[in-house]
Amino acid sequence: MSSVTVRRVESACDRSRVLEVIEQVFRIEKNWIAGVEGQIPEDVLKSDTLSWFIAEVSGKPAGVIRLLYDPPLELPERYEVKFEPGIDVEKLRTAGRYAEIGRFMILGEYRRNPRIALRLMRAATAEVVERDYTHFITDVFEGEANSPFNFHTRVLGFEVVGKHLFGDLNCSSTRIILTLDILKLFRRIKNSRNRIYMELSEGIHAVIERKEQRKAARQALLGRRPIAGG
Repeated sequence: MSSVTVRRVESACDRSRVLEVIEQVFRIEKNWIAGVEGQIPEDVLKSDTLSWFIAEVSGKPAGVIRLLYDPPLELPERYEVKFEPGIDVEKLRTAGRYAEIGRFMILGEYRRNPRIALRLMRAATAEVVERDYTHFITDVFEGEANSPFNFHTRVLGFEVVGKHLFGDLNCSSTRIILTLDILKLFRRIKNSRNRIYMELSEGIHAVIERKEQRKAARQALLGRRPIAGG
């Protein structure tokens, strides 16, 4: 059985492999971009706001995902954003801390292997929770072939909060804006025996457990400190 591995992009070699995937999917297959060089900055390793992960199958690039931390929730007016009834930017802003999922793609030859998308999502979710972010936000194209819309909404529980007509990719389809409360997802799936949910909850549970252990250790340390002036 082919092995699926995922790692954070931390070298020039990893960056080149990410560009290979983007070239094949976004430029050649979809024709959504004119070129790939501007898609991932060379100084990505120094960025506190961007994270990239690459999935490989038996050592060959298979998929990527990008996280953008604290994305602007107010999109440019030219995007023509329309929120769902009862949803506005202020409501989104007060719901939590956001990490945007973007450039989430799998090479065509590997799309029948669901483990690739799951492992990428698990790695991304673990990092987001570790950094105390609470929500994902992302766009998917309405009616687009190989869209992750059903996976995001039916399996993970993403909610539609709005739509917009234009964006940074050369695609005429309407963009659907989705958000996900990560801890709400975890509470729903943590005891599930479903293989997909077990895959996702494993990464979240491990991070939450580590964070609780560190918190307990800090509290214990504070409890041992002598009282000033005593």
